[in-house]
Amino acid sequence: MAQKTSPATLNKNLLILHFTVFIWGFTGILGALITISAAQLVWYRVLIAAVTLFLYFKVNRTDFKVSRKVFLQLLCTGALVGGHWILFFLSIKLSTVSVALVCFSSLTLFTAILEPLINKTRISKLEIIAGILIIIGIFVIFRFETRYTKGIIAGIACAVFASLFSIINSHYVKRYQAPVIAFYELTGAFIWISVFLAITGGYTEAMLLHRADIGYLVLLGTICTSVAYVAGVSVMRELSAFRVALITNLEPVYGIILSFAFFGDMNKMTTGFWIGALIVLSTIFLFPVARKQISKRKTV
Repeated sequence: MAQKTSPATLNKNLLILHFTVFIWGFTGILGALITISAAQLVWYRVLIAAVTLFLYFKVNRTDFKVSRKVFLQLLCTGALVGGHWILFFLSIKLSTVSVALVCFSSLTLFTAILEPLINKTRISKLEIIAGILIIIGIFVIFRFETRYTKGIIAGIACAVFASLFSIINSHYVKRYQAPVIAFYELTGAFIWISVFLAITGGYTEAMLLHRADIGYLVLLGTICTSVAYVAGVSVMRELSAFRVALITNLEPVYGIILSFAFFGDMNKMTTGFWIGALIVLSTIFLFPVARKQISKRKTV
């Protein structure tokens, strides 16, 4: 029989996840500030993150060996991680930080559909309703922000990739330590992006960094990637992929506030954007309330 998670442990993991999501909200700001292309940016990001984790293992004498089969599986999952980040930063560069973050909220719908299919469990009607409401919100944004069409598409595609590797990681974290999973997936992301840049001719003078870019990339690769990614994976021992996805959708709240503070993005948005964003964010906040009420009625 599976051991039930204590309220204290659950609250601790929720607190860690909220802090992690806040850090992720800051990645959009760094992505907008860094001047190189999305793929080149992510190449540097995962390289710095993987090296950081490798040094952590060496300093702490951590055994991070895995079987060849798991090694290859994690490297392949790294392709999804790298693709997700490339699409995320591409969305930012094709639109704004706010648009990219709100579109990323479709993660909830994709997880609500894909997690039961992959795990062969019953699909929750409430989760599907929440996901559909989020898609409606994104559609409203799409309707009024037509100049950002490509950025919106990239943001939604980014959410699909994130949903897939989150569900995969919810299985791995039950068998392996989060830092080990993160190291091999980030290494895999680096390998796949390196191949992508080689095929597309991405190794150009444009990869040369400005002085400010170096500082932003170090911050992005260490705190916002290696530390945050490990924390985000570790909480999946106690939280479902859907619950993680739902809380991750608070990233737009933090990101939009930060983007306003740094860039004044709010002045660029139409009324349609804010109506769509309100639908998305209201769904995120009201979902736990609705689920709690339904659970109470079932126990009565």
